Amino acid sequence: MTSMSETDSGEGNPASSDFIRDIIWADVASGKHAGIVTRFPPEPNGYLHIGHAKSICLNFGVAAETGGRCHLRFDDTNPVREEQEFIDAIQEDVRWLGFEWGTDAYHASDNFDQLYQWAKHLISEGKAYVDGLSAEEMRAYRGTLTEPGKNSPHRDRPVAESLDLLARMRAGEFEDGALVVRAKIDMAAPNMNLRDPVIYRIVHAIHPRTGDAWCIYPTYDFAHGQSDAIENITHSLCTLEFEDHRPLYEWFVDNLPVPSHPRQIEFARLNLTHTVLSKRILMRLVDEGHVSGWDDPRMPTLSGMRRRGIPPEAIVDFCGRIGINKSNSMVEMAMLDACVREDLNKRAVRRMAVLRPLKVVIENYPDGQTEELDAVNNPEDETAGMRKVPFSRELYLERDDFMEDPPKKFFRLAPGREVRLRYAYFVTCTQVITDAAGEVVELRCRYDPATKGGNAPDGRKVRATLHWVAASHAIDAEVRLYDHLFKAEEPGKSGDILEDLNPNSVEVITGCKLEPALEQCETSKAVQFERLGYFILDKGSTPAEPVFNRTITLRDTWAKVQKKGG
Repeated sequence: MTSMSETDSGEGNPASSDFIRDIIWADVASGKHAGIVTRFPPEPNGYLHIGHAKSICLNFGVAAETGGRCHLRFDDTNPVREEQEFIDAIQEDVRWLGFEWGTDAYHASDNFDQLYQWAKHLISEGKAYVDGLSAEEMRAYRGTLTEPGKNSPHRDRPVAESLDLLARMRAGEFEDGALVVRAKIDMAAPNMNLRDPVIYRIVHAIHPRTGDAWCIYPTYDFAHGQSDAIENITHSLCTLEFEDHRPLYEWFVDNLPVPSHPRQIEFARLNLTHTVLSKRILMRLVDEGHVSGWDDPRMPTLSGMRRRGIPPEAIVDFCGRIGINKSNSMVEMAMLDACVREDLNKRAVRRMAVLRPLKVVIENYPDGQTEELDAVNNPEDETAGMRKVPFSRELYLERDDFMEDPPKKFFRLAPGREVRLRYAYFVTCTQVITDAAGEVVELRCRYDPATKGGNAPDGRKVRATLHWVAASHAIDAEVRLYDHLFKAEEPGKSGDILEDLNPNSVEVITGCKLEPALEQCETSKAVQFERLGYFILDKGSTPAEPVFNRTITLRDTWAKVQKKGG
């Protein structure tokens, strides 16, 4: 089933719109197309990232809103960088976001035979030729933004000779780079993309789908538009960097006997603070070991975000909120964080976990006794019910929740001070035990049995409510706290992008103490550690050695940004 953000059929315009939807709905109203067909066409040379999510939501969303179809097509024209791993990961990510393409899955490589015939057609029509200039010579002949290019000496090569050379290229007679096929357009065109672009090159490499059947491959520009036309795509939606390629896209469909003429429309790509959305740079981070892989929870890849616990619904919501426009802009990471918090607040069950444990002994609690206290699973969801939490004489509190000599505005536990233990009792610190170095290693407290459930019958109030875990039932775990991978808002803006890597992007904490209910946690289910943030069980966890990744903190920085901005 295809997800839909607005209407769930082709009846009428969606409640919210943008310039692309306006164009498409006008085409629907005019009867220009029998049905709307869009496509999401990734190159399988890496994993999808959050920027791709914007395109996925747009292409699949528009198709659903108009009662049309969205194709998933792999533009697999570069066998040197493409792998089956990437194809599989892309399919998984699109489905994870909630979109489905049914039987409409395609590959540009499906069209290799047809594209080859169309290259021959252009040569036969005098609109393409085989060129022998080296890559360096071709760059020199191409000219600059202010100076026209020069015709290649091979530009007027006889048609029969070019066709013969093409056939010999196809047969594998030449080495990589020896010859290329170029469209014959205009070497003086102001748009550099029209200065006789390369449409075929020699690449002796194994293709993930076609194997060694080919040693020449179409360029992306040549394969992309023609694949759209073969699939009868009505609207080819792409990001702004392809705006200068549109005249070339249109030149090919106008000069070839294609079955349809798609319309290319460009929109602004997603730019997100503290984030890099370049597959080339993301691959560098992976290859050079700056991250553990494409699914490292610090990566902006969809697989990394999934592993970190970011729900797909929050990503779809985020893409809807930022909208579709014609000019590039920078989106604050805090906006994505707000969508994540809003979603997880509704769905995540609450649990207690102590990351930096400090032992507490409640001296007046019966030794050897354990009682089961009622705790709420999710105050935002009445159907989530309750759970039982064990309470005993020895507990763990967060080390940061105690200060021996607290400042004025520190309201948590301190010598002689009373606080509430969540779902449990009021306790008062009576003794502090330190080691030889003066470090606090244990607290002695007394509890008030009359305050069971966390309320005092005499109406007295306390300033702090602390989470805790019973020592006798605690689960040991490792917890990983993630921050931005890059410390700069716009990584690489002032120099080498690696200099902007955040050295504190992850903190690994061992010896954490978790309530026993977390033993049943699933890797796909988010959980809120009360007062600490949202977490998810890492995919590499084992029951004996659980590892939790922090998805996001509880602090809502976006709300502050909105308030400040009025």
